[in-house]
Order: sequence, then structure tokens, then C-alpha cells
Amino acid sequence: MSNSDLIPSLLFKINQNQLALEAAIMELTLWIEHHHPGEVGGNVRGALETIGSNEEFITLSIAVLMTPE
Repeated sequence: MSNSDLIPSLLFKINQNQLALEAAIMELTLWIEHHHPGEVGGNVRGALETIGSNEEFITLSIAVLMTPE
């Protein structure tokens, strides 16, 4: 297996890690908002929105990279 063959798999795993981190951060955000309502929860949600809005592009890009030529 060449290094170029590893790139799509690597990107897929990085994307999985990103989604797992997003889920964990959301859980923490919910806890923070429940125990300490205020500005912090909104700031974190804003960052999570960026992750969510980039997710479709990342997923499509990985699919293209994994498609055999």
C-alpha cells in the first residue's frame, strides 16, 4: 500500500475523531448551560456550528478521494 493510498483512510479517521470531539463538546456544553447559564454556552455553540457547517464539505471531499479513478 502506497502512502497516497493511506490518505483517504487517514482523512476518514480524522473526520471520525472530529465528530467524536464535537459530540463530547456538545455534552459538556449542555452541562455548562444547565449549571451555569450565560455566555460560555453560546460561544461554544457558535464554534460547534462551524464544525457542523464544514462537515458536509469534508464528507464529500473524503468520498471523492476514496473513489477509484
